[in-house]
Amino acid sequence: MDKQELSEKQIGQIEDLDGLVDGDGLAGANTLGNPVFSLRVFPVSGLYQWTPSPLAAVSEQLRLDVDGSYPQMVASGTIRSFSFSNRAVHWIANLTSTGRRSWSGAIWFKDSDGTPISYPFPYTNVAIQVSGSGSFNPYTATVTFSGGGSANRVRVFTKVSPWFHDVEFEFDRADGVAAVTSVQTHAHPNRPATLPNQNLTIETVFSRTGFDVKKSGRDTIVPLAGAGTDVLWSDSELHDAMQLYWSRFANEAQWSMWTFFAWQHAPDDSQGITPDNLGGIMFDDIGPNHRQGTAIFNGSFIQNAPAGDPAPAAWVQRMRFYAAIHEMGHTFNLAHSWQKQHPPAWGTPWTPLANEPEALSIMNYPQRFTGGQTAFFADFEYRFSDAELLFMRHAPEQFVQMGNADWFDQHGFQQANVSPEPKFKLELRVNRDKPLFEFMEPVVLELKLTNISGGPQLIHENLLADLDEMTVIVKKNNRPARQFMPYAQYCFLHSNQVLMPKDSTYQSLFVSTGRGGWNIDEPGYYTVQMALHLDDEDVVSNALSLRVASPHGYDEEFLAQELFTDEVGRILAFDGSQYFRAGNDTLREITEKLSDRRVAVHARVALAIPLMREYKQLVLPSDRQKDLRPAAEVGGKIKVSRPKIDEARKELSTALIDQAETAAVTLGHIDTKYYVDQFSQSLAEHGQTKEAAEAQDTLHQTLASRKVLPEVLEQIKDRRDSYKATGRQSSRNKD
Repeated sequence: MDKQELSEKQIGQIEDLDGLVDGDGLAGANTLGNPVFSLRVFPVSGLYQWTPSPLAAVSEQLRLDVDGSYPQMVASGTIRSFSFSNRAVHWIANLTSTGRRSWSGAIWFKDSDGTPISYPFPYTNVAIQVSGSGSFNPYTATVTFSGGGSANRVRVFTKVSPWFHDVEFEFDRADGVAAVTSVQTHAHPNRPATLPNQNLTIETVFSRTGFDVKKSGRDTIVPLAGAGTDVLWSDSELHDAMQLYWSRFANEAQWSMWTFFAWQHAPDDSQGITPDNLGGIMFDDIGPNHRQGTAIFNGSFIQNAPAGDPAPAAWVQRMRFYAAIHEMGHTFNLAHSWQKQHPPAWGTPWTPLANEPEALSIMNYPQRFTGGQTAFFADFEYRFSDAELLFMRHAPEQFVQMGNADWFDQHGFQQANVSPEPKFKLELRVNRDKPLFEFMEPVVLELKLTNISGGPQLIHENLLADLDEMTVIVKKNNRPARQFMPYAQYCFLHSNQVLMPKDSTYQSLFVSTGRGGWNIDEPGYYTVQMALHLDDEDVVSNALSLRVASPHGYDEEFLAQELFTDEVGRILAFDGSQYFRAGNDTLREITEKLSDRRVAVHARVALAIPLMREYKQLVLPSDRQKDLRPAAEVGGKIKVSRPKIDEARKELSTALIDQAETAAVTLGHIDTKYYVDQFSQSLAEHGQTKEAAEAQDTLHQTLASRKVLPEVLEQIKDRRDSYKATGRQSSRNKD
């Protein structure tokens, strides 16, 4: 009997069971035990595919997650455009039910493999309707994309798998060590009352997580000679053994991992490791492809059942099994439950992650749980937390796949406190046709915060300038993500302003460098995203993809070594310095040898700004330069340098007037106006009002052609006219 042939009441009863049977089937029987009908219930969740033809340049996948094991009420998809170097666009949406087998929701995440989105995908909402029985009549999902100012886009997907991804495991073991790949769930009396009594395997745990688990078919015994003269294994020895004995080893990303059961890890004083205190390790951070290998140490503390435990042998078996699935979770790029928030050594997630110290998750430590391991295992169901399931099932595959993104890189994108009805929209953008930057060109982005609520909103006047209120992440392809850390932090007086509906406020962001070094330096693709932290919610921006081009020649390659230093970074970030002489020399050389490159505009501005005003500098006697006493005690004094307006005028005229269009592109509209305003003001203060007005006139023409807001252009005209009026008054006074 097909599910579609049943009554509405029967359908409703069966729908309630969809998430409980895991596709194993459901049978009805009469009072004598004879079957009345036999029915397989197939959850609709899983992987769906759309390909218009075998030779099509585009294919799409849909991952629907609404029933089955631990449903997250989420849909995600990947659009792969083979005509654009096999690049992909990835989207994720939260869903709510809108009827029988129908759901809808807002798209809250978009990503494009860290490359510019070549395939257009402006949509903001998705609606899904599933039909079919899942047996002889395969499920199909009609997906309607809408919003974003575009006409609706409809795709009909066919279900191709009940899982979201394929993965392959290989379990090798050292000679004389058991590979613990299963556990009898009721062998130990301390367990949840609802836990099914079964022989639970590692494959089943990850199958419930959403993976079609296969075995490589080559579970190998590794001779102890692989560890040298003892049974202790160092990280490098483990890595060597993985290369030698793992049948699928390759320095490339693949949905495959190696799990090795050994006795103990070698001691490492620098890491605080002893053979007893390390139960397992995701050791594979050597070479270009991480997270492919993990090891479990059966002879560590996980072999020591607590004194008085009612079933010590079952306790040890469970701990070894737990250690295995825990370490394997790391290869899927999962952090510990309590270490998700800004782990200092493991890279930085896209947006702040919420720690889950009390999660009954595979990624927690039983002994850290409130009440200890006894309380933990009393409720532990051998599963990952919902946040972890969301990441493993729906994050772009390069974040999860073994050997792809580095350890703990890029999977915190959904943990921000995002309101279901946000009041603001935050955009990261660039003032150019394509987000393509020249090699060595400092990256200036524009922030735009828009009130998308129905009423006025009160915001901090300097909200977008207060970097304490935001988290900015910069990620280069094949390199760990980094958090942008500004050189200085500012304590603003919190004056408020009202932002009316549909109105926006803007700010520039110089993101290339900060504390910790340069974030954007090498050629390649980068992704930048930020979260703005308000009192009651986090506002997460779009993920902006940009590209840095390759160097043009030897001069660029040579000077890049001098540019990408902390000293030059500080000069550029602070709009100049008279202290960093070597850095200024580098910028002068750039203006001479690379005068036609955009980096020269930044260099000229940084060299000129300190010359437009009096500049205070602490000067110490030459023989007291390294004296650690207070400056006053060693004869130090503050020296005030006079402005060098002619030199500043020469540099800024070249950068902002002669190269006005280039300046607007590379500095951005906000910073270009800021620098021209400073330049004009300095000229006017030195009696050069005609030149000041001409600078504003050039600025107006440049920004008007770039369709800058009318109110900004009006401000420029007012400033220009004021300089003209001052000049006329000065002429009359002379007459």
